[in-house]
Amino acid sequence: MAGYKLQIRIGARVENERFKGLDEALEVLERRGRELAATADRHVIDVRTRRFEPVQQVVGRLELSGPGRARAGIDVRGDGSSECFTGRVRRSLVESRDGESAYDTLRRTLSL
Repeated sequence: MAGYKLQIRIGARVENERFKGLDEALEVLERRGRELAATADRHVIDVRTRRFEPVQQVVGRLELSGPGRARAGIDVRGDGSSECFTGRVRRSLVESRDGESAYDTLRRTLSL
């Protein structure tokens, strides 16, 4: 089936879903990402040489791929915030515009 693949990684668990259209895939990605962000509750990890704040920890990654498109997705952080990225091996953060959520940024990026 051609279309879009949504891969959701939460810890060691990986889920895959397929969609015919981009709009449907983005709706599910946003719903699942917001659910994950609402439950994100990481604490500071303090090792002897380094300290990891919740915003530095990725709780889950929602990655979308499709026909003729580079991969793009959302990282949900330990403090409940989200960031949009593009790429697969080399991820690049996509800057959100004023008043734009990470999900709006992803939609804008994929519509270019």
